[in-house]
Amino acid sequence: MGIVKISDQMHENLRVASNALSRSINAQAEHWMRIGMLAELHPNLDHSDICQLLIRAEQAGGFDLNTVAASVAAKPGHSGRRVQ
Repeated sequence: MGIVKISDQMHENLRVASNALSRSINAQAEHWMRIGMLAELHPNLDHSDICQLLIRAEQAGGFDLNTVAASVAAKPGHSGRRVQ
């Protein structure tokens, strides 16, 4: 566990979102980091695809980058590349 320094504005955004979604500030920050990380690693996936990946990862025992990568590779029609 570590400390991540963020701007006051981002902290306020986290506070508002965490209250609205009944999460702790830390849980909200971790959620956004997971979404952002997966969006950067798999730019061809939309938000709905990423949420489904997170649900499958949780069902498989929790978020693990290797498990998520295997799940993306197994998705029908996924080539690992963004279609232009």
